[in-house]
Parts: sequence; structure tokens; C-alpha cells
Amino acid sequence: MPRAFSELTFTPTVRAHQERMGSAKTYAKFIESGPQQGHLVGDAEKAFIEARDGFYQSTVSETGWPYVQYRGGPTGFLKVLGPQSIGYADFSGNKQYISRGNLDGNDRIALILMDYANQRRLKILGRVEFTEGEAAATSLYPDGAEAPAERAVVIRVDALDWNCPRHITPRFTEAELRPHLNTLGQQLAELQAENERLKQELTNSD
Repeated sequence: MPRAFSELTFTPTVRAHQERMGSAKTYAKFIESGPQQGHLVGDAEKAFIEARDGFYQSTVSETGWPYVQYRGGPTGFLKVLGPQSIGYADFSGNKQYISRGNLDGNDRIALILMDYANQRRLKILGRVEFTEGEAAATSLYPDGAEAPAERAVVIRVDALDWNCPRHITPRFTEAELRPHLNTLGQQLAELQAENERLKQELTNSD
């Protein structure tokens, strides 16, 4: 866990609970001597982010309630723009604009990016800037986009953390399973052909 992430999330009340539950000494090292560059998107983070086809994002409303939303799209629609920024083109959805409205009042956002197949998870904390209009979002369009975007969403990364994979249940998308299914299909076809050949040999020997 990088220092930047723990400095933002280990509040006094959180540290009090850690102290009471006996984990304070273990986690103190992340604040006192954790990696300094815990807010920068490196090569590993870039590869992971741009291989995702969706993520969970949380904003906070004016009533103080968190709102969690799933954002999905083609693989790579969330783009790394620099060592401390990521972004995506925001297309029209159900037009509730809950996340969009929340971010007008509080620009903080939290993302969780999941790789279920490989049991990996990346958490990102940042602040959002919007540029309204289709033209602003053009450079962020994913390949094959068929509709105009409403705005560009750019997130300044304040902290990130590779989270423990221990309790991530492996799940697989069709794209992740397809190579294995193709191999099984080929093996099945070969077995069926061999079975037909052996049946024909038995018939001819009668």
C-alpha cells in the first residue's frame, strides 16, 4: 500500500480502530515509510487500466450518501493520459446524471478496477474535471464508438493501491474463455472424427 493512499484513507478514526484491533503497528509503516510515488500511474498500472472493459466508481451526494455506479465500455475505453491522469469519453446513458451532479458539488471520486480472472484489483482515488461537448471528448473516444459523447472526463489521480486478492472469486468473460473453448471444441471435433473412423473400421471388419 503506497503512502499517498494510506495518508488519505487512514484517518484518525480509522487509526483508532486499527489500534483497538491490533493492526496499527502493521499499517503504520505505510504512512511512515511507504512508497513515495503512490499517486503515479506506472507501466503496470497503465497496462492494467487499459485492459479493462469496466470499473466501479463512487461519488458523494450533497446529502452525504455515497453513490456507486458501474461504468462499462469496450476494452481500453478508460485511458491513461499521463503519470497522474486518466480519462474517458462520457456517453449518454439513462440521463439521471447522479454521478455527474454529485461531482459538481464534490469533485472527489473513487474507482475500483477488477480483473476477476486473474484475481487482481486496483483502487484509485482522484478528483474529476469535466469538459463539456462532443469536440472535447473526441480524443478519448474508444475504437468503434457509434454515438457522440456528451463530455470528456479527466481524473487527476491522488492515490492508488493494489488491493489484496485473497477474497476475489475468479470469474471469466466470454472473451477470456473463448481461446479455451476453441481448444476444447477442436479436441472434441478430433475425438468425434476418431470415433467415427473406429466405428467405420468395426463395420468394415464384420
